[in-house]
Amino acid sequence: MSDTIFIGGGGPEYAEKQGLLLKYANRHGLIAGATGTGKTVTLQILAEGFSAVGVPVFLADVKGDLSGLAKSGSETFKLHDAFMKRAGTIGFDDYTYNDFPVTFWDLFGQQGHPVRTTVSEMGPLLLARLLELSDAQEGVLNIAFRVADEEGLPLLDLKDLQSMLVWLGENRKTISLRYGNISTASVGAIQRQLLVLENQGATQFFGEPALELSDIMRTDTDGRGRINILASDKLMAAPRLYATSLLWLLSELFEELPEVGDPDKPRLVFFFDEAHLLFDDAPKALVEKVEQVARLIRSKGVGVYFVTQNPADVPEDILGQLGNRVQHALRAFTPRDQKGLKAAAETYRTNPRFSTEQAIREVGVGEAVTSMLESKGAPGVVERTLIRPPSSQLGPIGGDERQTAISGSPVAGKYDTLRDRESAHEVLKARAEKAAREAEKAERLEEEAEEKEREFRKARRYDGKKVGRSTSRRSSRSDGVGDKLTKMVVRELTGTTGRRIVRGILGGLFKGR
Repeated sequence: MSDTIFIGGGGPEYAEKQGLLLKYANRHGLIAGATGTGKTVTLQILAEGFSAVGVPVFLADVKGDLSGLAKSGSETFKLHDAFMKRAGTIGFDDYTYNDFPVTFWDLFGQQGHPVRTTVSEMGPLLLARLLELSDAQEGVLNIAFRVADEEGLPLLDLKDLQSMLVWLGENRKTISLRYGNISTASVGAIQRQLLVLENQGATQFFGEPALELSDIMRTDTDGRGRINILASDKLMAAPRLYATSLLWLLSELFEELPEVGDPDKPRLVFFFDEAHLLFDDAPKALVEKVEQVARLIRSKGVGVYFVTQNPADVPEDILGQLGNRVQHALRAFTPRDQKGLKAAAETYRTNPRFSTEQAIREVGVGEAVTSMLESKGAPGVVERTLIRPPSSQLGPIGGDERQTAISGSPVAGKYDTLRDRESAHEVLKARAEKAAREAEKAERLEEEAEEKEREFRKARRYDGKKVGRSTSRRSSRSDGVGDKLTKMVVRELTGTTGRRIVRGILGGLFKGR
């Protein structure tokens, strides 16, 4: 079964053998079921299967349990006997314990290699979703991105965007004539949301060096695909950051990878755990973006598998594109739950041997109702399946073991040091400092001119000649009201008060940075 990932099987009332055909693995999938029914183990055994046939995997570890993929299972494990019995029941004759090549990642850089992107790569649509902006605020954010591009101001990290927004607010009257109204209220609201994002630890996520996609698409020296595990237990405290960061990565894969048609096996498989967080209160534009990615990314050789408690968490247009399904038990205590259970059952190709709705309600822990794509990509008949036991350790590894894996990974040291090159913040700061220097220079010149004039007037008094009245009528008119007003304005702008105005407008943002 080298062209198939073995999932499980069973006895008379279960499927003989159920597997996922590699040639259809890029047509996406769904792993669903209530808490505690076995979704994490199913995700683990699929990751093992893909890795074993040379397919890299990316997954989020929301509980910390999946780090066990880096360590072999053991005969001393308390469930060893149960695992061996299950393997015999489902005909898993070559079942052995094994570890797998794992690369650990972490947005916060604590439990894995840092994951970073730039503000520009994230883009205004995803960033607006992350910041929970209104339509008007999202419009201002789009203007900021557009003007930054036109002015040659790279937006790499959060301070770049903050500086750009301040500049936009100060020049809003001029810019509004071209792009539409820019209110200080909207700029202030975006700045406050950026502060919230900083407090959640997102400062580490935006910057350079940014993640290179090739580093999550590696195979090991023995040809096995590396399993990329994103530490997400802490990240789940900021659910929008979690969902948006994964969607950004998925979008990058969609935009950067070339078309490959229908490969014999995927180039990468992406597991999106807690998928409901992606769609909760999501604007229509974002849902349409996800639908587009799900529909087209399979031609790039990428399979996307959504992991969630209920299939209803996934919009119907996206759910219809998930051909490979593993449905663990659903609880149906309320009328709404019962309606959802019935709807889930109706999405499967019926099996005359049993009621799909009843099977979904009755399957136990480690069991599932499965349907995989068959010949020509047609959905297979729904089957009751005993999920095979994992070969790697069930449960997390220790902190020392994790650090050993991190230090020995092929990207060790590549992303550790944050690089802060010249970008929007530095450019705008330099402009403000230049304006302040020019103001100071103009002030000095004005003061010197005033001092020379005072000295000249003083010298005229001592030679007995009248001072302060011109002998020319034309000269008298040139020193009239208009000329005096002009001198007054110039003096104010180049004097101490004027210098403060210039610094307040252009330089105040950068003080102390």
